[in-house]
Amino acid sequence: MVILVLFRSRLSERADKEYDITEDRLARRVRELAGDDLVHIKNYTSDDGERLALVWWRDPETLERWRTDPEHQEAQRLGREQWYSFYELTVAEVIRTSSGEDPSRYPGR
Repeated sequence: MVILVLFRSRLSERADKEYDITEDRLARRVRELAGDDLVHIKNYTSDDGERLALVWWRDPETLERWRTDPEHQEAQRLGREQWYSFYELTVAEVIRTSSGEDPSRYPGR
């Protein structure tokens, strides 16, 4: 099973250097917590400022540990209160993945 988390967001005017520091720290933290379970992370920002983070997981239990991690929960609180003018979280089970490129580069194989 592969789980895909999509996190869409738009930063508010109140997002500051603390946001950047927290984002970097949590990127390291999620890899520490997930270990081999974390398959892949990609981040994108569109021309209009909307951001999209894609995170692939193999194990729902590991994803739950991340969801309930105290440091992650504190960052979520700050995000809701000051850093994001908009956010949307979607968690989905990947049914199928196909590609014409090297399959070892893609999760879910």
